[in-house]
Amino acid sequence: MKKIEAIIQPFKLEEVKESLKAIGIDGMTISEVRGHGRQKGHKEIYRGQEYNVDLLPKVKIELVVPSARADEVIRTLTFAARTGAIGDGKIFIYDVQEAIRIRNDDRGEMAL
Repeated sequence: MKKIEAIIQPFKLEEVKESLKAIGIDGMTISEVRGHGRQKGHKEIYRGQEYNVDLLPKVKIELVVPSARADEVIRTLTFAARTGAIGDGKIFIYDVQEAIRIRNDDRGEMAL
């Protein structure tokens, strides 16, 4: 099993969710996060005062999928989240040793 963690632009969330749903992926955890990469934030003016906004709002999507479907999920997620501009985000992939459904003790891919 693979855990896929994606940091994306907030306005792309619905498109990503719909694209994943279209390929049969509906279990995911979504968090609102803040951070920056190469874009390093930007300057804003508030009440005449200029200040740096260096932690930009992003959305983190976490999902665990069978290893056999990981490449398909990554391609779908990448295509749906891409704008071609700096700040589109990142995807991280981790190996998952075990998954356990608390309700009935299903294990491995059966727990997904």
